[in-house]
Amino acid sequence: MERFDAVVVGAGPTGLACGIELKQRGVGAVLIEKGCVVNSLYNYPTHMVFFTTPELLEIGGLPMTSLNEKPGRTEALKYYRRVAEYYGLNIHQYERVLSIDGEDGNFHISTTKTEYRARKIVIATGYYDVPNMLNVPGEDLDKVIHYYKEPHPYYNHDVLVVGAKNSAAIAALELYWTGARVTLVHRGPWISDRVKYWIKPNIENRVKNGEIQAFFNTRLIEIQPKSVLLETPEGPRTLKNDFVFAMTGYRPDLEFLGSLGIRLEPETQKPRTDPETLESDRPGIFLAGVIVAGMHTNEIFIENGRFHGKKIADAIAESLSLVSPSPRI
Repeated sequence: MERFDAVVVGAGPTGLACGIELKQRGVGAVLIEKGCVVNSLYNYPTHMVFFTTPELLEIGGLPMTSLNEKPGRTEALKYYRRVAEYYGLNIHQYERVLSIDGEDGNFHISTTKTEYRARKIVIATGYYDVPNMLNVPGEDLDKVIHYYKEPHPYYNHDVLVVGAKNSAAIAALELYWTGARVTLVHRGPWISDRVKYWIKPNIENRVKNGEIQAFFNTRLIEIQPKSVLLETPEGPRTLKNDFVFAMTGYRPDLEFLGSLGIRLEPETQKPRTDPETLESDRPGIFLAGVIVAGMHTNEIFIENGRFHGKKIADAIAESLSLVSPSPRI
């Protein structure tokens, strides 16, 4: 059984940042990732462009360059691979953590491949891996898709896009441009104000012109093999359908956090953490990245989550007596 000073669960940008900071302080760490490195970014739409500029995605002090003002998904994947290689991070890919038992200083980690011992744990699992379910009959059909990748396979098909935020707007537009017959369904009255400013007028114009059919104040109530049933303000409506894109957002893996004894505070819907160290209620387990915000997933992004690694690494190194405690004023 391999032993480490720390196990980092997740190898997204925040997990990588934690791994770098730990290594720089002499903390022996392994990063365990159930998919590939930066798995969430890999699952983004193929031609996605980030809202932010390259320097706000940088970790480990390595500069990120981009052909345009804002980097795309492919550039980000290349950058984070380079970061992982430059720092020689110990990353175990395609290995899922099943359970974490034990206590501070002596944790036992079981995965789909093996077992480990670690003195400290860092949870940096993000929230993109658990989609918000529609909870309607037929959602388990193969035609239902929670992750939009690219439009080509849906050319000349009837597709339904559920939602009206960024991911739904991008999917609807790209599917329309590629020759799919697109219908947008949203339980609210109109396109969300959170849609990026260069996308919002485009999707609104397609809807106003009737190029993308849209139903607002409407719920999807059943998915059938060749159709969908909607509850509209005018009453039930059945539409011919080949594919459903459920762009309804994602949430943290609350079941996994709960298995660690970490739960959300009812009032804030956030896990309790020490703001100085990001250590959770369970001693020796630290939270990093968007899961610090619990259900408020729009509060933490790569741009600010990447700084969590320094706080956590300082606290772990100090606890393990690898550095002298910083003076507290």
